[in-house]
Amino acid sequence: MTPEELAAVGLVVEVEGAVATVTLDRPEVRNAQTPAMWRGLATIGERLVADDAVRVVVVRGAGTSFSAGLDRAMLDPTSSTEGVESVADLLSRSEEEMSATIDDYQRGFTWLRDPSFVSIAAVQGYAVGAGFQLALSCDLRVLTDDAQLCMKETALGLVPDLTGTKPLVEAVGYSRALEICATARMVGAEEAVRIGIALTAVPTDQLAATVAHLAGSLTAPMPGAVRETKALVQTAAASSLEDQRRLEREAQGRRFREVASTMQQ
Repeated sequence: MTPEELAAVGLVVEVEGAVATVTLDRPEVRNAQTPAMWRGLATIGERLVADDAVRVVVVRGAGTSFSAGLDRAMLDPTSSTEGVESVADLLSRSEEEMSATIDDYQRGFTWLRDPSFVSIAAVQGYAVGAGFQLALSCDLRVLTDDAQLCMKETALGLVPDLTGTKPLVEAVGYSRALEICATARMVGAEEAVRIGIALTAVPTDQLAATVAHLAGSLTAPMPGAVRETKALVQTAAASSLEDQRRLEREAQGRRFREVASTMQQ
């Protein structure tokens, strides 16, 4: 997709040095998301993963909210527009086709876990439903102190299906994750920091500077060291001690060789 095509679905990408910023740019609807936006995010992900110069990806929302979640018009079969993909279109598909389509949507979220870079969600205002799941797809989350997070899907009779359940459980544990998802309640910024969803919460006027400082800290070490470390941290919980020890040894071997090669240049 061209920059113009991405802009048409509400996405803007800017790359400055080692930092790429992806902005959800539909402020008039609090950055409500659509299937076209999810497909656009997947396209952006393919490009950024392939760009070795990008070491940090920041995801943010234009205006006063990160994202209010799914654009509700996408759920209404009677309000569909010809040529515009809608979530309601899933109703006319087989189980296999529905699953394959949702898999395509999920790809707009999963690329943010790639070890090629560290991803940061800069969350202000509301991050609801798909917005909360997009923030959870990032490695790190920085909130404004008025941020409100909510897994809204159950209130609509649905389930979180955009890859948000796993990182939520990893952040807060099974019981708290179930309670947050099943009740569809709001989680304020202070609680989000306290229970491990976010790194910190700052005044709105400090969000950009805080995220920029974090991005700078993440790009200071050698690129390979951060990438290898992220990959190790990602496998740690699911690996046995023996497997994790082996992965650490292998990663360190690669690091020693790269550092030695750099010193010889």
